[in-house]
Amino acid sequence: MRKIIICIIGFPLVFLFSSCEKDFLDRKPLDQISQVEFWKTTSDMETYLNTLYASLPGWGTHDAGPFWIDNNSDNMVPGLYNTHLAGLTVLPVSGGGWDWTNVRAANVFLSSSSSVEDGAEGDKQHFLGEGYFFRAWFYFELFQQFGGLPWIDEPLETNSPELYGMRQPRNITADHILSDLDSAIILLKDAGQAPVNRVNRSVALAFKSRVALYEGTWEKYHAGTVFGITDGDPGKYLKQSLDASEQLMESGKFAIYNTGHPESDYDLLFNQSDLSGNPEIIFWRKYKEGLLTHNGQRYLSIIAGNTGISKSLVDSYLCTDGRPISSSRLYRGDSGLLQVVKNRDLRLRQLIFVPGDPITIDFSGGGDTLSVFGKAKINLGGDSRDVTGYQIKKGAYPDKTLQQADFTSTTAAILFRYAEVLLNFAEAKAELGTITQSDIDRSINLLRKRAGVAALQLADIASDPGWDFPELSPVINEIRRERRVELACEGYRYNDLCRWSAHRLIVHKRAKGARFIARDYPDNININVDEDGYIDPYQKSLPNGYGFNIERDYLYPLPAYDLSLNEKLEQNPGWPRK
Repeated sequence: MRKIIICIIGFPLVFLFSSCEKDFLDRKPLDQISQVEFWKTTSDMETYLNTLYASLPGWGTHDAGPFWIDNNSDNMVPGLYNTHLAGLTVLPVSGGGWDWTNVRAANVFLSSSSSVEDGAEGDKQHFLGEGYFFRAWFYFELFQQFGGLPWIDEPLETNSPELYGMRQPRNITADHILSDLDSAIILLKDAGQAPVNRVNRSVALAFKSRVALYEGTWEKYHAGTVFGITDGDPGKYLKQSLDASEQLMESGKFAIYNTGHPESDYDLLFNQSDLSGNPEIIFWRKYKEGLLTHNGQRYLSIIAGNTGISKSLVDSYLCTDGRPISSSRLYRGDSGLLQVVKNRDLRLRQLIFVPGDPITIDFSGGGDTLSVFGKAKINLGGDSRDVTGYQIKKGAYPDKTLQQADFTSTTAAILFRYAEVLLNFAEAKAELGTITQSDIDRSINLLRKRAGVAALQLADIASDPGWDFPELSPVINEIRRERRVELACEGYRYNDLCRWSAHRLIVHKRAKGARFIARDYPDNININVDEDGYIDPYQKSLPNGYGFNIERDYLYPLPAYDLSLNEKLEQNPGWPRK
């Protein structure tokens, strides 16, 4: 039997349980504690790091947490259009994401930990590995927004000359981030030996796989543009992503969650409170009743949230024969939600609500269904509105105790799962031009098997006039399709579009929804519909489609105030300094 080791993320319990202790509240902020007062034991290292775990993503407060992040992409259609896609981002005076607080916190930890003497050496090395992981994490967040950055690897004072340094080229910044991850991989303990609820070596490998793929494809597809670099080397990063992915694949620690029930396995993956026994999960965040909960289930099931899944995403799902809707004989059209999902990739049936789906079930009282989905709430207003007619179901669990009381949901938040690693592996192989059928079988086809879709055969890829990237090879198109549908509404899509230089999917395009079925809405509601009968939410507000500026909007602007303080800081392409 393969031994599956899982790492859980929880909120910093040390701080939660100590919050009523007067002596604890009287302590100085951790980034101001002197060597005499702190940094004596490995327990001090662990306590400090707990504050950094709280910065990792999870469920929000008044939203659907990770499942609404794709509102910034072509996968979802919020009621109020995304201003960045619309080309309406403005130069901020300050802020705008240019925040170095977390980087400084990681640097404080890494520079101060050398003073620790008490505790096992193995524990000290592990916690140092966590510090390197977190600095890489915080830098990568800035890197995706702004590109090349000043590299700061020690805590600075107000008079430190490094505060007025230059930005490094993006590839040098990427090298620094990957170097930190290499340090983390060396220092961190393996899952099972690492302290519970914390980062381990597998997490760092998964993150390296993600970071290196991002930079490799960015350099490849932005070459020769204002966002490219001189003498770029995409292959160097693609090989690093491939290496990290293969280490995880060959470790035998992880597998795709598959109980042999393709109609529900994908759905259940995202609807568990305890993922400690799930073979696919590499890293997750735990929520517990009475300690830390959220309201995400209510927003996904009962409240449509003034958003919806796009027609573009729905159309990308294959039929079960492995062919696209443009050529499959199994496709039954889109005149109704049940027709849309008929004979399609079973992930689609588990992505959107269709008539008859339970919305609330009283599991505590015998499992009675209390309410079911009938039709999309495109006729309602505010947060109750479903914008496109395709209401997101992914992440929704119809448990009355979770959905009808505010802030009682304990659904876990997934940060890294094995499916992403397999997708990174396949993409890196394809971009390097070395992918084989064997590679496809141990990556893409494992995901298709769970989804009830015919395996991908390199020698027999069905041509699709709807491919997003017809200028690229069929295998790259199919791998990108697989990535889109497998990771739909998990927050990957916007950064994928950016690294692929995929503005063609955005510029002058209006996001559309489902085919409007007038008989379902006899009250003659006012719904914008295009000439083909599809819901067209931005018909009036964005008549010319998204105004994304391809010479500017792939990166965000540095704030004017910081540019005025440091004349050496270079602004990103297309943006003014003030």
